[in-house]
Amino acid sequence: MKTINKYHYKKILVLGLAKSGVVAASLLHQLGAFVTVNDYKPFEENPDAQGLLEQGIKVICGSHPVELLDEGFELIVKNPGIPYSNPLVRGAVEMGLPIITEVELAYQIAEADMIGITGTNGKTTTTTLIYEMLKQAAKHPLIAGNIGTVASEVAQIATADNTMVVELSSFQLMGIDTFRPHIAILTNLYEAHLDYHKSWNEYVQAKMNITKKQTADDYLIVNADQEVLMNLAQESAAQIIPFSTKRYIENGASIKNGKLMFLGEEIIDRSEIALPGAHNLENILAATAAAKLKEVDNCDIVSVLSTFTGVKHRTQFVSELHERKFYNDSKATNILAASSALNAFNQPIILLAGGLDRGNGFEDLIPSLSKVKALVLFGQTANKLEEIGKKAGIQTIVHVDNVEEAVPTAYELSDRGDVILLSPACASWDQYKTFEVRGDIFIEAVHKLEKSKNF
Repeated sequence: MKTINKYHYKKILVLGLAKSGVVAASLLHQLGAFVTVNDYKPFEENPDAQGLLEQGIKVICGSHPVELLDEGFELIVKNPGIPYSNPLVRGAVEMGLPIITEVELAYQIAEADMIGITGTNGKTTTTTLIYEMLKQAAKHPLIAGNIGTVASEVAQIATADNTMVVELSSFQLMGIDTFRPHIAILTNLYEAHLDYHKSWNEYVQAKMNITKKQTADDYLIVNADQEVLMNLAQESAAQIIPFSTKRYIENGASIKNGKLMFLGEEIIDRSEIALPGAHNLENILAATAAAKLKEVDNCDIVSVLSTFTGVKHRTQFVSELHERKFYNDSKATNILAASSALNAFNQPIILLAGGLDRGNGFEDLIPSLSKVKALVLFGQTANKLEEIGKKAGIQTIVHVDNVEEAVPTAYELSDRGDVILLSPACASWDQYKTFEVRGDIFIEAVHKLEKSKNF
C-alpha cells in the first residue's frame, strides 16, 4: 500500500456504509483524515456504525441530514448505491464539493497494476476469466470490486507483484478522479439503470469514465460489434484493442474458421471451450485479449477456457434431475441478460422469471421466448410477464409466490430433456435483498426437490 498524505487532517464525509463505506471510513481514518460517517440505518440496528465508533470515528445515523453540508467537509466518499438525486448529494454537487467512490481511494493507494472491467452485461464472467487466466500463469492476480472484496480493501494488501482485476459498475465510475487502469474493458452497452442515471447519455459517460485518464501507454479492449462503442472509443487516448464474435479482426480478438484468434495468432478451437452460450463468447474474447496483453502463455489460457464452466448465478448449472437440467441465472436482472441465457439453449425451457417492477415493458424479450414451453412467474412483474408470454404464444403460464415455490412447480410442468432456467429479467429487490440471495434460494430449492423425489 502506498503511503499518501493528501488526506491528512482533511474533513471527509463517508456517506452510506455497507461494505464499501466501512472500508473507506477505516482507511481514511488510518490515512489521518477527520472522518464523519453518515448512514441511513439507525445506530442501534447498525453494527457497522457501532464498530466505526469504537475506532474513534464520528458516526451520524438514522437519516441523511442536508445540514451536514454546513460542517465544512472537503470531500465526500459516497456509497455507489446512493443516487445523485439524494438531497444531501445534490446539495454537495451544487456546492462544488468533490464526490468520489472508494474505487478512487483504491487506485490512489494501490501499488499493483489494475485491469478494470465494465459494461452492461458480462462483467463478472469476464473478470473471473481474467483472474483465472492470470492465476493459471502464476501472475498473482487479486480480484476485487463488485465481484467480491471491496477494491480499497484489496488495494491495501496489493504489491507491485500483483495485478488487481476489478469489476466496476457505472455507479462506481461516476465517482472517480485520477483512476487509471492499465487495461480497461468495455464488454457492451445497453440501456440499464436509467432509474439511477436518469438518461442514456449520463449512463454512457459513467461507463466511459473507465478510460478517461488512460494514456497511449494503456489499453482499451472494446466490443467491435457495437458501433456506438467503437465510436465512443475514439474519445480514448489508450490503444484500442477490438474484439468481435461476428467478423475476423486482425488487430484484436475474434473467431476465424472456428478458432479463437488474437492478433492473428490461433489460441484455441472453439469446440474446446467449456463455457456455453454465444453471449459468453464476447466475454471469452475480451478476457483472452487482456490475458495476452499481460503476457499470459496460450497454454494457460487454453487450460482455463477448456475447464471453466461459469460463475455462480450466471447461467450456472445446478443439477440434473430425471433428465431435467436446472440452471441458475439469477444475475439476469434485465431483459438483455435473460435473452442471452435463453438463446444459449436449444432444448425446451421452463422459464422462472419476475421481480422488481422498474416501470419498463418486456416486449424485447419476446423473440427469445421461442423455446419456452412454460412460464413460472413471481414478484411485482408477474402480470406484465404473463402478457408477454401470451403474446409469444406460450400456453402454460403459472403464478407462484416466490422462487422456492417456483422450483417444484417448474419440475411438475417439465418433461425429460427440458431445461429449467431461473433467469428473472428483473432485479430481486421486491422480494430478496440481492440477486445472490435469490439464486441461493433457487439452488436450495433444487436440492430440496432432489431429496423429496429420492433421486
